[in-house]
Amino acid sequence: MRIGLFGGSFDPVHLGHLLAASESADRLVLDEVHFVTAARPPHKRPVAPPEARHEMVVLATITDPRFRASRIELDYPGPTFTVDTLRRARRLWPEAELFFITGADAYRDVASWKEHEALFDLATIVAVSRPGYDLGRLDPFFRERVVVLEIPGYEVSSTEIRRRIREGRSIRYLVPHAVEVYIEKHGLYAGDLEG
Repeated sequence: MRIGLFGGSFDPVHLGHLLAASESADRLVLDEVHFVTAARPPHKRPVAPPEARHEMVVLATITDPRFRASRIELDYPGPTFTVDTLRRARRLWPEAELFFITGADAYRDVASWKEHEALFDLATIVAVSRPGYDLGRLDPFFRERVVVLEIPGYEVSSTEIRRRIREGRSIRYLVPHAVEVYIEKHGLYAGDLEG
C-alpha cells in the first residue's frame, strides 16, 4: 500500500485541496489519500472548530473512492505535531509506504517544527506547489529532501474563501457544493475577523 497523508487546517476545504490530492494520488501512484485535519496546529489558529472542519472534509471527499477523511489528529489530545501524526500513522500501517503531503507554503518554517529532521525517516515528504511559487523560501535542509509537485491552474485559498464569505460574496465553484451548504447552514466565517 502507498498511502498519502494530506495535512492541512482545511479551514475550509476547497477545490484546490481536492485537485492537489487527486494530482498527488495520480503522480505518486497512491492507493489512498487520507485528509488529515489539523486539530490544534501549533503554528496556526484555525477559525472554524476542528469537528466542523473535519465534517466539511468528509463532505468534500465522499465522492472519490481514493480519499479518506482521517481522525488521526482529531482524536488525539493536546497540540498536534506532524512528527507525532506520522509516528501514529506508521503504527497504524507498518507495512505501507507513507507520503506526507501539504502545501509548499506550510513548510516555510519547517526548521521550527518539532523533530523536523525525523520526518524524513517516517515518510516521503511532498510539497504541493503552485506554478511560480518561490521554493527558495524553503529551508535548505528541507528543500534538498522533499518531493515537489507543481499543481497547475487552481488559484484558490481558504483565506480568500473566508474573505468572500465575510463580504457576502459567492463561494460557488470554489468549494464543493455540499461544503458551501454546510458553511451557510452553520453560519461559518461570516463573523471571521481574521484577514
